[in-house]
Amino acid sequence: MTGHDRRDDLREEIRAQFDGAKAQFEATSAKLEKRAGRNLFLAIGTGLVFAALFLVALFVSPWTFAILIAVIVTIALLELASAFRVAGRRVPRIGVALGGIIIVAGAAFFGAEGALLGLFVASLMLVVWRLIEGLVPAWETPPKTLIRDVFSGLFSLVYVAFLGSLALLLSHGERGEWWVFALLLLTVSVDTGAYASGVTLGKHKMTPRISPNKTWEGFAGAAVAAMIAGIAISLLALNQPWWVGVILGVVVLFTATGGDLAESLIKRNLGVKDMSTWIPGHGGFLDRLDSLLPSAVGVYGVALSLGVFA
Repeated sequence: MTGHDRRDDLREEIRAQFDGAKAQFEATSAKLEKRAGRNLFLAIGTGLVFAALFLVALFVSPWTFAILIAVIVTIALLELASAFRVAGRRVPRIGVALGGIIIVAGAAFFGAEGALLGLFVASLMLVVWRLIEGLVPAWETPPKTLIRDVFSGLFSLVYVAFLGSLALLLSHGERGEWWVFALLLLTVSVDTGAYASGVTLGKHKMTPRISPNKTWEGFAGAAVAAMIAGIAISLLALNQPWWVGVILGVVVLFTATGGDLAESLIKRNLGVKDMSTWIPGHGGFLDRLDSLLPSAVGVYGVALSLGVFA
């Protein structure tokens, strides 16, 4: 056998090993995707990029963070309004986006009172907007349908814009940036713990009719991850005792899990798989906010009870 033949054999062997490793990786990825309900590697990668952008904006300046929240809320509202239209509900996309900006701006400039006032102004504007649209012959709808559209728009403002503004309000407190970081860390910990445990150990379905991929083993893994993250962030960044971390972990465990299930119900009711396809491996922005939005309420409530905003 000549040297040239040996080199050819070596290349063929390396190529065969590479093809085998690639096939094994794809098979493992497909298996994980089937159990997790999405491309797990792609989801983790895009999730890390999203979290990095969020944290950079948070620690650069308050106004950078406020602008980022406004952009995310606007995109999420447009996604939800579009999803409502799939189900035959007309939510004014421009109107609901403007309403979201009003709420976030109110929170940024005037705090909690500004967020509440912004919600009132935005809700009134959206109601009037939809009623005026109802006078246009091309968009004329029965009164029952019009009322359903109005309440769908109001739900969008509360669910996305107002809850999203709580993350901004959280940043206004003492060590506010770290409280927002705690919100993100705990939510990611719950999601990651649930995915990891669910994919590797999951056997007993938690809510098969709502979210077939959720298991009690995943919930247990999320609980462990939330406790560890909560205690760590409380001691190392929030200057709070360890038991505050336990409370935060328990609160976010239930709010994040509940938020995930709630959005699954919403998507099932609207007849959509994902709110959009803008984020690879994740669906839309709102698909990534499903756990964060209700968790913002929980973490804000804990911070408020501890006098962080005094």
